[in-house]
Amino acid sequence: MSKHLQRDIENLKKQLLAMSAVVEESVHKATQAVMERNAPMAEEVIQGDIEVDQMEVDIEEECLKLLALYQPVAIDLRFIIAVLKINSDLERVGDLAVNIAERAAFLATQERICMPFDFEGMAEKAQGMLSRSIDALVNLDVRLAHRVRAEDDDVDAMNREMYAVMKEELARHPDRVNCLIHMLSIGRHLERIADHATNIAEDVVYLVEAEIVRHTPEVFKE
Repeated sequence: MSKHLQRDIENLKKQLLAMSAVVEESVHKATQAVMERNAPMAEEVIQGDIEVDQMEVDIEEECLKLLALYQPVAIDLRFIIAVLKINSDLERVGDLAVNIAERAAFLATQERICMPFDFEGMAEKAQGMLSRSIDALVNLDVRLAHRVRAEDDDVDAMNREMYAVMKEELARHPDRVNCLIHMLSIGRHLERIADHATNIAEDVVYLVEAEIVRHTPEVFKE
């Protein structure tokens, strides 16, 4: 690898990590806004989406520039391809954080009712997966990436349980339909965040081992 390519790849990594930090903070604030019924915090997340969108464009342009300028091969090529894909996943996570924040802003204007499902547990799990997937990227930690993939089954199970509970709640409390639908959407967005974290983990496996593990079941052993 040339010194120039090495320098530019390091800069690209810094850009991606900066974006991941902003996105993680957006998800954290969005879930806090739900729990605290904090409309101003929700609005911060919504307004911050412009920054995430610009970061995504900047990173994509940098990746395309490196591909054209250096025509990299082997692990350098895999790294740039992985960054392109992870960049897209992070942008989508940012969008999902905005969606959660919008639901939080609405719920903050309504009479308080208890969340019928384990929102805090689901939010903690999804945020943890996102954080660990980024850690796996930083440290090129394939074992941690496989752990994230395995954890997606837990979130999927929580999502199925949420749908069952919400179906019962909607039948029992038709007068609360608006709030319950917003809560259902929040749970669905958390499940999608976990999916994107899984995508990032799979890209880490591809980057390090040149193996595509998408669509293959994960069996993780501690």
